[in-house]
Amino acid sequence: MAEEYVEERSVSGALLAIVAISLIAAVGGLIWCYILQRDLQTTGHKLALADQKNADLSQKLDATNARLRATSETLGQSVGMTQKQIELRAQSILAQQKVAQAKLEEAQAATQKQIGAVSSEVSSVKTDVGGVKTDVAATRTDLEATKTQLTRVVGDAGVMSGLIAKNHDELEILKHKGDRNYYEFTLQKGQQPTLLSSIKLQLKKADQKHSRYTLNVSADDRVIEKKDKNLDEPLQFYTGKDPELYELVVNSIEKNKVSGYLSTPKGKTAAP
Repeated sequence: MAEEYVEERSVSGALLAIVAISLIAAVGGLIWCYILQRDLQTTGHKLALADQKNADLSQKLDATNARLRATSETLGQSVGMTQKQIELRAQSILAQQKVAQAKLEEAQAATQKQIGAVSSEVSSVKTDVGGVKTDVAATRTDLEATKTQLTRVVGDAGVMSGLIAKNHDELEILKHKGDRNYYEFTLQKGQQPTLLSSIKLQLKKADQKHSRYTLNVSADDRVIEKKDKNLDEPLQFYTGKDPELYELVVNSIEKNKVSGYLSTPKGKTAAP
């Protein structure tokens, strides 16, 4: 009996050990399953996050590619426009060069034409200068001939006169000589005395038919009558504080009018 009891206790202890071991194994299995499930959940979460990140990166990559395509298209359009602008600018420059070349050729042609005109004018001027020289020579010849025509005669006061001018041209020659002062005059019969230099003249009579005249000369508060004098005859008289010779010549006689000139020494005051 005692041996049977011992054997039963041994069998019961063995069963308990087996049960205990099984429980421990079951609990260990449950713990391992829990841990495995938790790890699986963690890994799944990480995989979901990774998938989200990949999706975000994919979106960003698509956006970047879109921007790159837009930029590429814009750059292509800009390059195309720039090329067109360059071509248009080049065409404009060529057109301007053609216009400038045409203007330059036109200006050169005008300059050549002006040069030709100036050359013609210079030739004409040379011809004119030659003609002027000829005219000057002829004038000198005429002047010398006129000088030889000027005469010296004895005046009505018995004094040898200077050169006598018979017309305006000859009087101009005398003026240019500069030896004396010369004053031209015209007197009308019936007029008041005419002041000439420092004397007064008044026509009393003019005989055109016989080329004779009579006039009064007022000088130094006295009146000198020059009666029935001839054309181109020097009328002489002395006047002034230091008496000097004055000469009067009538070289034109008309009806009631005579014309001529008065010759005075240098330094005498002209008529006012």
